[in-house]
Amino acid sequence: MQLLPSPELTLSPLLTFASRAMDPHETLVKNPYAHISIPRAHLRPELGQQLKAGSSSAESQPLPITLVPGICHVLFPTVLPLGPGLCRELSAAGRALRVLTGFLKACGLLGGLYLFICSLDILSSAFQLLGSKVTGDIFKDNVVLSNPVAGLVIGVLVTVLVQSSSTSSSIVVSMVASKLLTVRASVPIIMGVNVGTSITSTLVSMAQSGDRDEFRRAFGGSAVHGIFNWLTALVLLPLESAAAPLERLSALMLGAANLQPGGHAPDILKVLTRPLTHLIVQLDADVLMGSATGNATNRSLIKRWCGTREQTAAGNSSHCGAAAGVPCPGKNGSASEGPVPCRHLFAGTALADLAVGLILLAASLLVLCSCLVLIVKLLNSTLRGRVAQAVRTVINADFPRPFGWLSGYLAMLVGAGLTFVLQSSSVFTAAIVPLIGVGVISLERAYPLFLGSNTGTTTTALLAALASPSDMLLSAVQVALIHFFFNLAGILLWYMVPILRLPIPLAKHFGNLTASYRWVAVAYLLLCFLVLPLAAFGLSLAGGAVLAAVGAPLVVLLLLFALVTVLQRHRPAWLPRRLRSWAWLPLWLRSLEPWDLLVRRCCPCKACSPPQAAAKEAHCYENPQVLASQQL
Repeated sequence: MQLLPSPELTLSPLLTFASRAMDPHETLVKNPYAHISIPRAHLRPELGQQLKAGSSSAESQPLPITLVPGICHVLFPTVLPLGPGLCRELSAAGRALRVLTGFLKACGLLGGLYLFICSLDILSSAFQLLGSKVTGDIFKDNVVLSNPVAGLVIGVLVTVLVQSSSTSSSIVVSMVASKLLTVRASVPIIMGVNVGTSITSTLVSMAQSGDRDEFRRAFGGSAVHGIFNWLTALVLLPLESAAAPLERLSALMLGAANLQPGGHAPDILKVLTRPLTHLIVQLDADVLMGSATGNATNRSLIKRWCGTREQTAAGNSSHCGAAAGVPCPGKNGSASEGPVPCRHLFAGTALADLAVGLILLAASLLVLCSCLVLIVKLLNSTLRGRVAQAVRTVINADFPRPFGWLSGYLAMLVGAGLTFVLQSSSVFTAAIVPLIGVGVISLERAYPLFLGSNTGTTTTALLAALASPSDMLLSAVQVALIHFFFNLAGILLWYMVPILRLPIPLAKHFGNLTASYRWVAVAYLLLCFLVLPLAAFGLSLAGGAVLAAVGAPLVVLLLLFALVTVLQRHRPAWLPRRLRSWAWLPLWLRSLEPWDLLVRRCCPCKACSPPQAAAKEAHCYENPQVLASQQL
């Protein structure tokens, strides 16, 4: 057992070693790229001559060295004057222990990811149990659905309630096929469905709120998905209301195609998760669809019976034969069908759907947060040093010039392909967020991955639409095509031209805000997915004139504010002297500090205080300046 630092080792301010005894089987330099300053006299003579020839530093100045595992014997003599065992090679027992630890970490990572995906499925079921009746009531008013703004808001709220864009899209398809909803009225709802599905990744990012830098990156990465969907919806909704380009294009494609029913969406992920999730709860999709299409029943959404089975009358002569009126088996006997009870935790419960939904919601959130903490911890301990550098290089690398612009489109194809295989955009985006938080995937690379995921989930919906009955085939395919063209138009708007990739700087701004004010993340969720949609919904119910009278000035004011802010940063000379800064505004209109004080007074707990950088488990602490300089 030895202690660090050695008295002969001069540490630079970039690194601080923990002053505790070290395990003899562990490498003492835990950070593989630890920067230390070493006197030149302590190096091998030949290495010192090589470094001296290529360095302009004075001979007496300490030489900054990067310690890399496995080459410490190259940098230092056999007898280390810097302290015995500084870069000691691992023994056989140490290497075996390291291999075993790596294997257990990999198993823990896969197990945590599996439980994380299952908890997302249970969370969706819980929200469906809680919001099934509300969902049916929302879709019943056809007058409200004919309003484009109300349709957009309804799509957002329903997807937030059921936590499944596939379920929301299926409801819309059923209503269009049942002639309860026109294709034109379904377009804003599909836009809202696309917006509402981005809340899952934002909720997942909240699990990393304990660490300032991780939360900054994770929330910025999740926000870029929602910002893209909102910007696309706000641009295309007026165009669709005026000229219906998505409806016309989908109808044109539908007329040119020779559709044949019978396609099926892949079911790879469900095959893996169904054995566990079906033991917990099973839902009857027909009840939810019937509630939305007006064929509501008083049945519970919880599935009680799972098919039928043959029951053959059997027994002795007192129970079969001509005297009993029951044919005996084996003598031209007949079989009857009986229902098979489902085998899951709530199959025979007497609890109401609301109570079961609350139980599942609490349990799934607990498992979800626990799995996220486990995944983040394992990623932090595994993806470090050379491994982390290699992963970052591979994932965030660009093609050599002049083909660097193709890297983003390749990332889109990867995102679309993985979403197509997983058959769930929520699972893919939720799995990407922790990787963004730990710094493995940059925001610039995550952005095309999210866009590809949006497109991939529409191809899955298209295959599912092809499997619809013949009477619903055309409506289902047209709705799926509208969903696809909506995401394709978003890519054309906010990705093809680099200067128009506005979601990236906006997401970075939100990430920086949440690093200083943690409550901004909660405010973003409430405003973007609840308060503002409900306010727009209420104004739309009052009439188009009221909505225009209230909404138009607000939109113009926000656009002017954004324009002036951009000019203040880049072209202040173009503005009048008074508008070159916002100093003339009251403090509560130009700063979040007064609001932060108000939130802290109302919520004095630690949950509302700024997140602190978590202490690292390694024997040395990361340089905070280096971490803060990393890009989102």
